[in-house]
Amino acid sequence: MAFEPPQRLLRALGETRRTGSEGADEWLEKLPELARQAVDQRELTVERVQAPGGRSSLVLLVRRTDGTPAVLKLAPERARPESERVALAHWDGRGAVRLLNPGDTHGVLLLERLQPDLSVRSLPEAKALLEAAGTLRRLWVEPPAGHVFETVAERTGRQAEAMRATAGDDAGAEVGTLVDAALAARDELLAGPPEARLLHGTFRQSKVLAGERAPWLAVGPDPVVGECAFDLARLVRDRVEDLIASPSGPSITRRRVKRLAESLEVDQERLRGWTLFRAVESGVRARRVGRLRDAELLLEFAGWL
Repeated sequence: MAFEPPQRLLRALGETRRTGSEGADEWLEKLPELARQAVDQRELTVERVQAPGGRSSLVLLVRRTDGTPAVLKLAPERARPESERVALAHWDGRGAVRLLNPGDTHGVLLLERLQPDLSVRSLPEAKALLEAAGTLRRLWVEPPAGHVFETVAERTGRQAEAMRATAGDDAGAEVGTLVDAALAARDELLAGPPEARLLHGTFRQSKVLAGERAPWLAVGPDPVVGECAFDLARLVRDRVEDLIASPSGPSITRRRVKRLAESLEVDQERLRGWTLFRAVESGVRARRVGRLRDAELLLEFAGWL
């Protein structure tokens, strides 16, 4: 069968070109052959390409030789698939999807099949936050000895440089003010001794899928080592479009920060600070690649913090 990448993946790869990232076009050109080789080498039967799928990988729903359903995931090097592999192997199915080929390489992940169209986001908001937070707590473990994961300081350092560059490109006074506040928050948050927990890195409601051996399991990590508040911060702004549409959006956001911090025993001010940084970083990045509506929502949200 033809392995046509979903439009969502094509759009995301197009955005990487605009940010100066290299290798997207080359990987995309090779993708059909890479997929065929991955399927043939593992003697898999392909059911279909998962759509809309992710923004950084091609996901195929497959069956193994014994008929067991599985997922085959192919990602370019810039998406750090080997880092994802090491994290999934370390979690070994505890709170996360189980890796079925821990010794495999070359940007190919064979994963247990969850329910790809049923995420925590399908639940009512309060229940979704509760289930997502409970799943996230299980992932916060000591990283493996001698790990080579990026740290929160390293990742946010790269992001901070991009934010400074964008803020200097006639971004407007309001955006510049938010960038200054976000960068100041980061400096303060990184001033003390670093916490070292293995984090999901890109956790949100849509990253938690229904499973059989556990009600909910996390997928698609971009693992990083650091403090738990950084990981929880992305969850605070879930369903941001609904928050912006609500006249009570700012107060709902403050209550959400308080409730999540208390339920997961995270310092509330540190959670607020990382939520601010991550919202501004995402908003500035969306603005840079032309997703102006997303940028508007995220920066308005950041202004509430």
